[in-house]
Formats: sequence, structure tokens, C-alpha cells
Amino acid sequence: MKSKKCVAMLLAGGQGSRLGVLTSKIAKPAVPYGGKYRIIDFPLSNCTNSGIDTVGILTQYKPLELNDYVGSGKPWDLDRNDGGVHILPPYQGQQGGDWYSGTANAIYQNISFIERYNPEYVLILSGDHIYKMDYSEMINSHAQSGAACTIAVLEVSLEEATRFGIMNAHEDGTIYEFEEKPKVPKSNLASMGIYVFNWDKLRKYLVEDEADPNSSNDFGKNIIPAMLNAGELMRVYRFNDYWKDVGTVESLWDANLDLLNPKLNLDLSDKKWRIYSRTGGMPPQYISESAVVENSLITDGCEIYGSLDYSVLFENVTVEPGASVEYSLVMPGAVIQKGAKVRYSIIAENVVVGEDADIGGDPAVVGTEDWGITVVGADLIIGSKAQISANKMITENVEEGAKI
Repeated sequence: MKSKKCVAMLLAGGQGSRLGVLTSKIAKPAVPYGGKYRIIDFPLSNCTNSGIDTVGILTQYKPLELNDYVGSGKPWDLDRNDGGVHILPPYQGQQGGDWYSGTANAIYQNISFIERYNPEYVLILSGDHIYKMDYSEMINSHAQSGAACTIAVLEVSLEEATRFGIMNAHEDGTIYEFEEKPKVPKSNLASMGIYVFNWDKLRKYLVEDEADPNSSNDFGKNIIPAMLNAGELMRVYRFNDYWKDVGTVESLWDANLDLLNPKLNLDLSDKKWRIYSRTGGMPPQYISESAVVENSLITDGCEIYGSLDYSVLFENVTVEPGASVEYSLVMPGAVIQKGAKVRYSIIAENVVVGEDADIGGDPAVVGTEDWGITVVGADLIIGSKAQISANKMITENVEEGAKI
């Protein structure tokens, strides 16, 4: 097998606990996004568009739907004999299987996979971000700089910086310090969780980290600080485009509605940098003459008879006459029955919202202290005339006329 310049390792094992019921049955990277996509489509498409043809996907939590979705990698042109996409669950050794104990341990357990391709560089990616990025430009910048590691960073406000891993760097881009969620940030360069390493260097630090019984086996907490302490040359790579971490209900809702904002550079119809997905062969959407639709994204297979405003509907959704959906995400197969109201909510797959039910609440009416996105978990039935207020996480069926 010939050597590869770069192998990408995509960390997709996260439980996504902050997404609550949306990840009760599936891994976070498999959560639907933008009508016809899943979150994992973004890093996979970025790899394809960047000329990276060998990708290891490290899975762990509820991997079944994610594994089925990725399959052979054909939608992303990653079904190849030499390289391609590989699903990498926790390694089964003679002593039994070990769950990945951290991001660094996940890569450590797959050293033999990476060695098969003898790469010069290894690109580490996360499976829960929405963005378009040319990784080849970052890899070329890394190669020219002579660094052992290059870390992609995004400029954030100093207020936001307290929520991120922050890279403190000199003007020439050399990193001199890494701080995890600093209370008083010295810099606004937030780590995007995207790293390019020289493979020989990364291998050395992974082996040393694994031998340390006190390590959390994490890139941010252990590998990056260890390399800095050892005096390795590490540099930042500045990214100036749209990027969103969709780890919470609010950020997932935000990122979907960002697609309706013409001022944001997140054009999913851009043929020069396509985002590929495994979409089914659905019939076209149907919008009846009685429907009222404003500033919304409607996917194939939907039938709209009611009203929509500033919402994203995934494939095969039905909105019956007299029903209204505002500032909401409605995921595949859901039905909003006659007269029902859905506002500021995320309705998961195959939910049935009964006639005249009322879900969610407007922050202007509720008040910001008590407000939040209401989420209804997959396959649930909301009884007719049920009322579910703002900021609720619904995990079981709701009876007719119930108030929550």
C-alpha cells in the first residue's frame, strides 16, 4: 500500500448529552441538519473537497445509525480500494474491548490503522461542527512552517473566549501557551478542535501519554500542553469563515436558522464546495394554494397546507391545514396536524403533533429568564389540544389535553 501525504481521523464518538433527547438514540454527528444533511456531512465533504481520500471515523456512542449512514462512503466519493472511509469502533484486544477514554486515546488505539498508510501528516477533526474549510490550505501552511503541530483557530469576542480552549500566540503565529476556558483570557484565538500533526511527532506523544496513568488522554488537556512544554514548534492557522459548534439545543437551532440569513456565508447550494449527503429519492415538495410560507427551507417529500415562518423542514414532513410552524426545526417524517402551533421548538423524527396542540413559546411573551427551545424526542405522539410551554425536553408521549 503506497504512502499517503495525509490521513484524516474524525472523532465521532461523542454522546452529545447537551442535546438531550435528540441524541438518546443516535450519536451526535448523525443528528439531522439543514433539511437533508447530517452534521457529519460537513467534515466528510470538506475532506473530499480538500483532496483527502483516507478518513478514519472513530465511533463509540450509539453508532448504529451513523455507521449505516456513512456506509461505504460513496456519497462523499470515499468508497475506494486504496484509502476511503473506515469506521473505527473501540479496539477489541485479547483482554476484551476498551472504550475510548479520551480523544487522544481514541487515536492511540488506532495507531495501527494510521501506520498502514505511513502518512507524513495526520489531520484530527471533530464530528460536531458546521463549517466549510479547505484542509489542504491548512496542511500546506503547516508543511511550509516546519511546525510539529498546527491548530485551526477562530477569532471570538473576549466574552466568548471564556467558553473555549484559547491559543496564546506571538504575532508570527507561534503558540506559546494554551488555556482551557480561561476566566481572564489573554487572547481571542479559540481552538476549533482541528489539528494537523507530523505523524512521527504525534505518535511519540500519544505513546508517552498512554503510559502516563494520571493523564486524561485528551488533546486539549494533555497532548497539546505536553508538546508545548517540550518546546515543540506549534502554530495557529486562522480561519475567518462560518463555523458553529452544535453541541447544545440552542446552537443546533441557531445553526439551522442561520441558513435563512442571507448575510451569513453558509451557501449549501455552492457547486464549487458541495456538501454531500446520503439523501433518499424523495418526491418533490408540495405546497398547497392555501399554504402561507415565508423565509423557510423546505426539503423534498414535504407537504405543506398550513403556515410556515422562519423554519427548517426536513424531508417527508407534513404540515396540515390550519397548522402553523414558526422559528422551528421539524425533522424527517414528522406530522403537524390540523390547527396545531409549533413555535421556537425542535420536533425530532417521526413525531406526530396532534390537532390543536400548542408547543413552545415566544421569548417576547415568556420572558428571557424562563425561555428556551422546546424539544420533542423522536417517534413521540403529542395528543390533541396538549399544551407544552417553552424550554421543555419531552421524552415520552403526551396525553390529549395535557399541560406541561
